Amino acid sequence: MTEDMMSFYSGDKPGGTPGLLPQPYYWWEAGALMGALIDYWYYTGDTRWNALATEGLLFQTGPNNDYMPPNQTVTEGNDDQGFWGMAVMTAAEYNFDNPPPGKPQWLSLAQAVFNTQAARWDTEDCGGGLRWQIFTWNNGYDYKNSISQACFFNLAARLALYTGNQSYADWADKAWDWMVATNLINPEYYYIYDGTHINNCSEITPYQWTYNAGAFLLGAAALYNYTTGPVQSVWRDRVDGLLNGTSVFFTGPNKDIMTEVACEPVDLCDLDQQSFKAYLSRWMAATTKWAPWTYDRIKPLLQSSAQAAAGTCRGGANGRMCGLKWNQGPKWDGSTGVGQQMAAMEVVLGNMIGQSHGPVTDRKGGTSKGDPGAGGQDMGRNDPLQRAGAWPPVSQGGRAGAWILMLLTVLGVVGGCVFVLVDEGNGMEEQIEGVGDVVTVAGGMGRRRDGNKLRKESPNILGAMVAAGSLEKERGGAVNRSDSDRTLRGDEDEMGVGEVKRGAEHVDKPVGEPPSIKVPHPRNRKPLRTTLLAKQHQRQWSKSRRNYWGDNDGSGETVVGDLVKDKNVDNNNRVEAVSAPPPKKRRQSDPGSDSNKDKVTLPRKGPPRKGVRWSDTVEGSLRLDAQQTYSAYWESECY
Repeated sequence: MTEDMMSFYSGDKPGGTPGLLPQPYYWWEAGALMGALIDYWYYTGDTRWNALATEGLLFQTGPNNDYMPPNQTVTEGNDDQGFWGMAVMTAAEYNFDNPPPGKPQWLSLAQAVFNTQAARWDTEDCGGGLRWQIFTWNNGYDYKNSISQACFFNLAARLALYTGNQSYADWADKAWDWMVATNLINPEYYYIYDGTHINNCSEITPYQWTYNAGAFLLGAAALYNYTTGPVQSVWRDRVDGLLNGTSVFFTGPNKDIMTEVACEPVDLCDLDQQSFKAYLSRWMAATTKWAPWTYDRIKPLLQSSAQAAAGTCRGGANGRMCGLKWNQGPKWDGSTGVGQQMAAMEVVLGNMIGQSHGPVTDRKGGTSKGDPGAGGQDMGRNDPLQRAGAWPPVSQGGRAGAWILMLLTVLGVVGGCVFVLVDEGNGMEEQIEGVGDVVTVAGGMGRRRDGNKLRKESPNILGAMVAAGSLEKERGGAVNRSDSDRTLRGDEDEMGVGEVKRGAEHVDKPVGEPPSIKVPHPRNRKPLRTTLLAKQHQRQWSKSRRNYWGDNDGSGETVVGDLVKDKNVDNNNRVEAVSAPPPKKRRQSDPGSDSNKDKVTLPRKGPPRKGVRWSDTVEGSLRLDAQQTYSAYWESECY
């Protein structure tokens, strides 16, 4: 598993950069990969990858030795930096080979990450917390997400235990209290939700991810081990609560197979999310060393999940690559990647925790040297490249010239887009064919044809325009769009692939009202407030009429509205209520003109349950995009 994971790494190959994964993987996951190699050595004693891990961890430190390299300025977030900080913290705790003299040491690097993040603690919005993004120009700077707090809390708690310094524990307390105050940690079930926007701090994005739970679990275990007396009892209760909360991530017949429940069931896990189970596996296993009473609960979950994960490792060209979905029996699901390999490797290694030595501290066996003031001068909010010495200060004339060049560039881009997208023969109709590889643009976030997200990139200047390039036959043939009726049409008259037909017969032909969707009561779930997504389903066409088809969703309640069955339609086309992930750790709203015009009432029904309030009706909207799928979004009080 480890060897196949490293087959994706190119940092040790000619032309590669130490510590970086190739595109499309992001910088943070390379830091997580370095941590995985330290885990591999810790559990097995095999030093095969040690030199590579050391090289990568030292090469990416940046000019101030705080994991703020200038080449990551465009995309670096607090969570991204945090994963590198946690990797070097693990190196210190496990007594991984220390760097050569003259190089920054593992403990000092972890302290530098902590210091820069503590300097970014923001009390102006939402009363505290770290923003997702470090730099003001990045998409997500207005969002405070749980994983940024989780990395900071995790690092602070472990530094407190390793160094014995109470100030780190105080910061960990502050991070925990803020999470509870903002309801990002559910105080009853210990569920950890995704985050909140600063324009409305009480509105929570309610998705749950495995790595949030794992990071807080290990940090709480470290604080239990660090504290004494009544305070220690408080942290023991929190460890138990967080461990109980992880039950939402275990599915299968016996509820013991780790699952990324927010995206796996609907096949929407992006490149980042494919690796999340690696971190819950890693941190659950490590928790047993600092909170030994949890071993009897955690070990069976790791064992059953490891067996299930290993059962998927039968794919790829070598016949042994691991898949993402572990709860579908011993078979490969067709997916491969760094995340899949790392997750399978970590959950298997975690079963060896009982035979592995415990983490060290600087008072009990630790050899890594620290620097309590490391990185403190590099907050990383303004002019990071200038502070790194990359360029001299910019003159007034240079600033003016830069603005002129930027204006000319923007005008050129806008002019080029208009030239490409507007049909000179018909100004009211958008030309769709040949636009490029961006298929859908919604909420400023694009998605490539191969399904990979354009994470943290600038919003498309055309807003929520729906575009399609060379259309695929299996998507329903050619698609046409007119401004006047906001309708995308399917292959009614056997239009060719990639062909856009024009004329009166293709304009202003409405497709009918959107269907109403009756949502069945989701079973076998604990109550929590969440956002649901009706599973995307392809629009079906008949030569004799233009209607939509669907069938039962398996719960006895049928999909209703303008939906009819037809003998020529596969009855597997059904709408079902499932959870769905937001783009890159948070939900992106869709400002498009298409998405909010057609409203649908979605009744929610269910048996009364203690502590659960059901909404009578909630509103959502249907949107038909260039891939010819309807998406129904709505809010509910219970899932």
